[in-house]
Amino acid sequence: MTQKRSAGLLLFRRRENGVEVLLGHMGGPYFAKKDAGAWGVPKGEYEPDEPAWEAARREFREELGLAPPDGEAIALGDVRQHNGKIVTVWAIEADLDPAAMTPGTFTMEWPPRSGRTQEFPELDRVAWLGVERARELIVPAQAAFLDRLTEHSG
Repeated sequence: MTQKRSAGLLLFRRRENGVEVLLGHMGGPYFAKKDAGAWGVPKGEYEPDEPAWEAARREFREELGLAPPDGEAIALGDVRQHNGKIVTVWAIEADLDPAAMTPGTFTMEWPPRSGRTQEFPELDRVAWLGVERARELIVPAQAAFLDRLTEHSG
């Protein structure tokens, strides 16, 4: 079985009170009432023949409905999530209005074993969060990206 891989972009901006990052809250019924561990870097899976950087930019557009920003890409490396998936992320200093997001959607059977399918947003909201608040909410393995960004941005 091929190892699943995802790639994404972590936007950050500098404010008087420190660095903020743009995280997305996972859409769908399983995460509707969760906060801690339900936020993450906008990302998505890609096939082995697609370059990770291109996948990260594609997935940003698909998940947020916005063009990925230009700017210096800071490689934050890989992490292995609890589910075994390898996630590769780049940080880019940029600003955008979360209200401009038009999320992509996915379809799943809901309620389970009902035979009915429903459509849900990939991300039901995005928000700028200070690094410490982001650390409280992000998928645990992805907290390493916050550490690496902090090291880079001083």
